[in-house]
Amino acid sequence: MADSDTSSTASSAATPALDAHLRIAVAQLNPTVGNISANTDQVIEARAKAAAAGAHLMLCPELNIAGYPPEDLVLKSAFVERCKQAAERLARETADGGPGLIIGVPWRTEDGALYNAALLMDGGEIKAIRYKYDLPNYGVFDEKRVFDAGPLPGPVDFRGVRIGIPICEDIWNDEVCECLAETGAELLLVPNGSPYWANRAEERLQVVVARVVESDLPLIYCNQVAGQDELVFDGGSFALQADRTLAFQMPQFVADLGITDWRRTDDGPWICESGPKAVLPEIDEANWRACVLGLGDYVTKNGFPGVVLGLSGGIDSAVCAAMAVDALGADKVHAVMLPYRYTSDESKSDAAACADALGIRYDTVPIADPVEAFSSALEPLFAETQPDTTEENIQSRTRGVILMAISNKFGHMVVTTGNKSEMSVGYATLYGDMNGGYNPIKDLYKTQVYHLAGWRNKNHPDGMLGPKGEVIPSNIITKVPTAELRENQTDQDSLPPYDVLDDILEALVEDELSVAEIEKRGHDKVLINRIEHLLYIAEYKRRQAPPGVKITMKNFGKDRRYPITNRFRDR
Repeated sequence: MADSDTSSTASSAATPALDAHLRIAVAQLNPTVGNISANTDQVIEARAKAAAAGAHLMLCPELNIAGYPPEDLVLKSAFVERCKQAAERLARETADGGPGLIIGVPWRTEDGALYNAALLMDGGEIKAIRYKYDLPNYGVFDEKRVFDAGPLPGPVDFRGVRIGIPICEDIWNDEVCECLAETGAELLLVPNGSPYWANRAEERLQVVVARVVESDLPLIYCNQVAGQDELVFDGGSFALQADRTLAFQMPQFVADLGITDWRRTDDGPWICESGPKAVLPEIDEANWRACVLGLGDYVTKNGFPGVVLGLSGGIDSAVCAAMAVDALGADKVHAVMLPYRYTSDESKSDAAACADALGIRYDTVPIADPVEAFSSALEPLFAETQPDTTEENIQSRTRGVILMAISNKFGHMVVTTGNKSEMSVGYATLYGDMNGGYNPIKDLYKTQVYHLAGWRNKNHPDGMLGPKGEVIPSNIITKVPTAELRENQTDQDSLPPYDVLDDILEALVEDELSVAEIEKRGHDKVLINRIEHLLYIAEYKRRQAPPGVKITMKNFGKDRRYPITNRFRDR
């Protein structure tokens, strides 16, 4: 086994040196964090396909053996040791003379340091190890907490080709690629665990362009495809030639194996002569696919047989139901209407029509009896008070209890259906409509939810398990939104129009603008102050909310870490 600073230059009889042709398989796989054995089997299966395609080398994503991000799992010595054993198993697989492997794994050295590492395997051995130099520590990333930073790396030798292996964040600054170029790298192969948010693919492309310009080297970017708690990894692996033109492009949101052919030129860099040419989806499709992948992987990887959700006849639950069917199939989605005296006939018919369009099971469980029982039990304590949001919340919490009971009885996970606008200003009930295991629209503002509903009715992306056509009845999209917790209630009784609210919230949350700056955008200062206040006082609710797919630059969770106890106001 080679150490971290050198690589074997000797080629075994089974792995002769390459001439001017290199066939690289790019494996954008979907690992499961902690499922080391299954992740390893997945790599072996992909390698067999790469071998059948005549590949010399297969590039896998960052920390592929462990799954990414493993977070504090890597602090458990047993976990790291199991990952090492799996890596050694994969190395032995390469003794067959087939493709070599570049794969990510947490790696502990004899001095006790723990690294985010990439291993080069070939000829039955681990030929070289390289450590991640630039550990991200912002937004959703917290790698400095668990990993040691490695030294600036040099290239590794693979059958006579000098390959640089910067790991993910290592290409977001210039040091690592510059060092690799100066020390003789001919190709840059980058294992990545890069999560999705809107327009992320363009951001990655610009980073890679900068590294190629600086190094004059072609660069292959391999990214995983996975839903992991709040994060979605969208794949979209690609490469740029040394002249910055696109060499190949793999699809987003689909686990895939791309076969690429590279030729060493007589007087210049390696050139990619063939590879996949996928077309990346537009932003609406990308956001929809991210929500579907995040929900689907969360449900299946955590072992739930399906999902159950309250279908109210409103836009949020309808969109969540459509996403659940696209992710899991209609047979794994159970919708329940939970009507009370304020539930309109229109809502009942809209919910039934939505369930019918999606082809899902639909049941009605009236909540009048349990709500009245709660009210009766509380009557002595509430005798001298007037009805208010307390009574409204009893309705929501009753619905939550019933959905959780169905979940407990049949094992289906409850899907929560609150959007980012509501979660921002606290228009969600703890232990009521916030009950559940996962929320696919948690990071979508209300205006985005409406937009995606209309988009899905007109589009049916490949791989979606739901039906084509109008899956969300048009009346759900066009009617005035209401929680129906009292007579003639609408959302705009207590909130500004959603286009106004969402613009203010994006300025406060995503852009961290001051009240004065937001006022210059044409909003009323009193309203801005009120929304800011609601945003801050709802922090305690958001801390108790279920996880949901990250779509924006700053989701409620790891991206935005505001204190619950907070008396600051921008007056």
